[in-house]
Amino acid sequence: MERAIIIGAGVMGTACALRLLQAGYAVTLLEKSLPGAESSAAAAGILGAQSEVSSAGPFLELCVASRALFRDFAAELRDLSRVDISYEDSGVLEVALDPAEGRLAAGRAEWMLDRGLNVEILDRDEARKLEPALSESIVGANFYADDHQVDPIRLAQALAGAVAHLGGVFLSGERVVSLLTEGERAVGVRTQNGDHLAEVVVVAGGAWSAQIAGLPPLRTQVKPMAGQIIQVETRPPVCQRVIYGYKGYIVPRADGRVLMGSTLEDRGFDKAVTTEGLQRVTGMALEMAPGLAKSRFVQAWSGLRPATADGQPVLGAGPLDGLFFATGHYRNGILMTPITAQIIADLAQGRAPALDIAPFAPQPLVDAES
Repeated sequence: MERAIIIGAGVMGTACALRLLQAGYAVTLLEKSLPGAESSAAAAGILGAQSEVSSAGPFLELCVASRALFRDFAAELRDLSRVDISYEDSGVLEVALDPAEGRLAAGRAEWMLDRGLNVEILDRDEARKLEPALSESIVGANFYADDHQVDPIRLAQALAGAVAHLGGVFLSGERVVSLLTEGERAVGVRTQNGDHLAEVVVVAGGAWSAQIAGLPPLRTQVKPMAGQIIQVETRPPVCQRVIYGYKGYIVPRADGRVLMGSTLEDRGFDKAVTTEGLQRVTGMALEMAPGLAKSRFVQAWSGLRPATADGQPVLGAGPLDGLFFATGHYRNGILMTPITAQIIADLAQGRAPALDIAPFAPQPLVDAES
């Protein structure tokens, strides 16, 4: 039986582990912390293939394909782990607060309709009829009925449970120091506790992916981008759908929790929650839905998204045999979890993915004239 080492046990790493286990690999996951405890647990869980993607192209196609997998993915995880990931299909309202944002929303709707995506263009009254909690000052909204949501913490729990059920091994507190190679092949990794050998090595370490010594040069830098989120509670619920604006978002859960986020802060591996960040997030949310002013504060946190310099994930086979990358998904890691796992499993077994992943190749682009 061939062995696979997964560096990182967030949702990306555990999903890749699940598909590799199902393909017959013996899988070990190495995690410096606890499975799902870093950026996976800090996310909001919006499956925003339309609300969070700015233009048509391969990245949009990747996101749309992954979104289409989620309903069956949720059912599969529930069967394997007995954990419900709280898949909600109520849709996302992208709200325009002024005429300039309204023009941006109209332009986005135009290219989405050209692509054949489901978009409903609403005026102010139509949007407020759908969500009465919206501010009277909005100018309109795009409604993306096919953009859904999940609970990221439950998703991480379900994936970890499914992987354990299928025989995957989790080693927590294992910080990967370097890649082990023989000639042009990756043969394993070295941690502070020793060496782990495998025929397949998957780098899924999120914002920490580039800190592994011995990795070949990547196409783009992978670095942390902090984001602060506030959780409040309302009785009864203030809104039913995700409200997405040009400054942030509001994500209602079925149990009355509401997530408000998120900042975008380039401050290294600092996960501090700051008063400035809380003020920005709260101000954004109240501008879109003033009724949240009476909600009860529950908690706030900050997570580190794996951002890339070119805005595209690092996804695919590396330049060394047996080395694969599943990182750099930035704000779309939850959304792209099932498609990423499917692509990695296909590549590990020598199959070409159904989608064009050339723009996300881990190795640097080669100048055709050089």
